[in-house]
Amino acid sequence: MTAQVIESIAFRWFEAFNNKQLDKLLSLYEKDAQHYSPKLKILQPETLGLIVGVEAMRIWWQDAFERLPSLKYELKSLTANSSRVFMEYLRTVDGQDDMLVAEVLEVKEGKIIKSRVYHG
Repeated sequence: MTAQVIESIAFRWFEAFNNKQLDKLLSLYEKDAQHYSPKLKILQPETLGLIVGVEAMRIWWQDAFERLPSLKYELKSLTANSSRVFMEYLRTVDGQDDMLVAEVLEVKEGKIIKSRVYHG
């Protein structure tokens, strides 16, 4: 895959997330993909921050969209190669401090197989 194809997946990811189009967002992931987030580790300590599979991601993000209706990600930078994209974005939620976030999406055969979130 080319870096441009990987970038296009990242742009579709942001569009789906910010528009809360959960099915569109999940369609970008391989069915057994892994997602790691420090927020998961805090809110669901039993996961140790890691969930596996699009159904687990559906539950996680649906809950986030319901709890945080103003949640948005503002893209700051994006760097891609042939298998992953590094994204830096500003997480905004009404009533909370903005947070700079980095996330890496690993892509194989056009689908995200792993995503890892890092908070500044």
